[in-house]
Amino acid sequence: MVVKTMDTLPRVAASEKMTFEEFLVWCDEDTRAEWINGEVQMVAPAGDKHQDLADFLLTILRQFVRQKKLGWVRSAPFLMRLPQVPSGREPDILFVRAENLHRIQPAFLDGPADLVVEIVSPESVGRDRGEKFVEYEQSGISEYWLIDPDRRRAEFYQLDARGMYRLVEPDAQGVYRSCMVDSFWLRVDWLWQDPLPLEEDVLREIREGQTG
Repeated sequence: MVVKTMDTLPRVAASEKMTFEEFLVWCDEDTRAEWINGEVQMVAPAGDKHQDLADFLLTILRQFVRQKKLGWVRSAPFLMRLPQVPSGREPDILFVRAENLHRIQPAFLDGPADLVVEIVSPESVGRDRGEKFVEYEQSGISEYWLIDPDRRRAEFYQLDARGMYRLVEPDAQGVYRSCMVDSFWLRVDWLWQDPLPLEEDVLREIREGQTG
């Protein structure tokens, strides 16, 4: 396996930038990188806590969505191309509703997901709360979760009528209800358990609607 670094980027003139198509050729499935307005941004490998939480959320979301036939769920590394910026991001988890499946291409999602989940790490906090927040809002991603396992903080944003993100707090029982994944809800305390709860137990509770 060849590890890609900035030194392996295609040689272009100093005044030129890499096109998205060139980036797709350069970037393979073993390379963690994003493309922002013609420039490549390498992504650091995820830590154990980050990956464990990502796998947990991916499992319960994917199983719920597949059972209900609601759409399509993927995890990083899978690119999401946002033409408004332009950028090619690798969200930790993304969800596309059934009516928007035409956006899915073999190697990337051509347009915004309906829901994006980013799990914050010390290396990514600036991008997740800054650059990506603005890009996702401007691109019309209807729902954005920012989950910080180190601080045990989960923030859930939904686009309002003006196309701006508003913070949606969990209810009095600590339950957050998705606006994009129909009938899906999340008990926030699940995210901080060590070890994380069994996915089959969580899915059973979600299906049964026992939020009280």
